[in-house]
Amino acid sequence: MIAIGCDHGGFDLQQKIMSHFEEKGIQYKNFGTYECKSVDYPDIALPVCKCVSSGEARLGILVCGTGIGMSIAANKVNGIRAAVCTDHFSTKFTRLHNNTNVLCLGGRVLGDAMALELVDLFLETQFEGGRHQTRVDKIMKIEKDEHRYE
Repeated sequence: MIAIGCDHGGFDLQQKIMSHFEEKGIQYKNFGTYECKSVDYPDIALPVCKCVSSGEARLGILVCGTGIGMSIAANKVNGIRAAVCTDHFSTKFTRLHNNTNVLCLGGRVLGDAMALELVDLFLETQFEGGRHQTRVDKIMKIEKDEHRYE
């Protein structure tokens, strides 16, 4: 299952992504927003990321105007590695090398066709592990405050 959420800036793109999921038979849980009315993106990012970090959802997708606000909020949640992606290479390698579990997209930045391609690529790409696991482990230690960088 994929957790998905958006603010008002990402509402239209989120609707297209959910339609795409329905066409492909991909299960998802929508955390809103449910209309174009202005909302605060952290209020959407938090429940999506909790759903991912708890293991209820395999991955998450967050959409705002640029993807940046959502990514900042998402990366504050323990266990989340979120990335804003606007191209195929970054989308593929954030999964391969960083084991990113939340994709952040900009509804005002990306065209619909490109966004759907990036969503598919994100969902299909698997983490390579190996030497990259060591790096992800170090990121998670920073999150747990096991390392102190001064």
